[in-house]
Amino acid sequence: MGSLTWDRVAVKFSYNAGSTWTTPVPIVVNGLPVNYQRPFDPTLARLNNDSLRIYFSSSDGIPPMGLDSTINTYSAISSDGINYAFEPGARFDHPTNKVIDPAVLFFNGLWHYTCPIGPPQAGAFHATSTDGLSFVQQPDLPSDSAHNWTGNLLYDNNALMKFYGSGPSIWHNSTSDGFNYNGYIATNLTGGDPTTVKIAPNNYFIIFVGPPYITNINENVERENDAVFPNPVSESLSLPENFGSEIEFTIYDASGKLVKKGKQIMPKSIEVHDLAPGWYLLNVFVNGDFSNYRFVKN
Repeated sequence: MGSLTWDRVAVKFSYNAGSTWTTPVPIVVNGLPVNYQRPFDPTLARLNNDSLRIYFSSSDGIPPMGLDSTINTYSAISSDGINYAFEPGARFDHPTNKVIDPAVLFFNGLWHYTCPIGPPQAGAFHATSTDGLSFVQQPDLPSDSAHNWTGNLLYDNNALMKFYGSGPSIWHNSTSDGFNYNGYIATNLTGGDPTTVKIAPNNYFIIFVGPPYITNINENVERENDAVFPNPVSESLSLPENFGSEIEFTIYDASGKLVKKGKQIMPKSIEVHDLAPGWYLLNVFVNGDFSNYRFVKN
């Protein structure tokens, strides 16, 4: 069960500073154990020899109840950005918490790793490494309810590393040593999970999850209308008819936060009127199997 395309990692290339992009090509991770969950939530890091390392979330098997502590951060290496060789072992594994949405960057002689712990106020895990493979956990990065550490790190210059994160507005926070941050600065953008690149002095390029009217989200919705409907939805989301009479479900927002869960008996519909506008991931569990669907809440 489940979608063949949801969250499948693909790459596009741009040769004009992000103005236009090539057709997406799915990546191939050679050597990934066959029982591992398909890579999701990727981030890229450039290596000194012009190769790339992709860090991603995965797990040994599919967690029966959604995201849990079996989700770890793994990595693979590539020379062309499409074909990757899996690097055995977890880069970061927390014994009691899922680790998703990793961000990794080399700064001041160390590789820095972050990932959100959970709710925004829980902050982020922080780990460092000398080789990008073996990470040592450091003190957690603090936060508050308005600043979610779901996003990515940016190398600004030799003296500054920034993190761009999610919240009521996209924000950034900077550090000169990789450990102590200077304070949150809001941008004028509304969205989530940003990735930012500095392409020239005073010239930055950002990609982020935007409002539901963004074109590519509408295209995904059209392809998935035969799964859950209506999509976009305002009040009640109907499920496919091939499920049994009783299901369990979880709903995650664009930042990976669990926003709703429960059990449902016929009729097979889920009330979503209380969710904020945006796109969500719905996991449906039936007798140990699960399906996932992406939908947009108006």
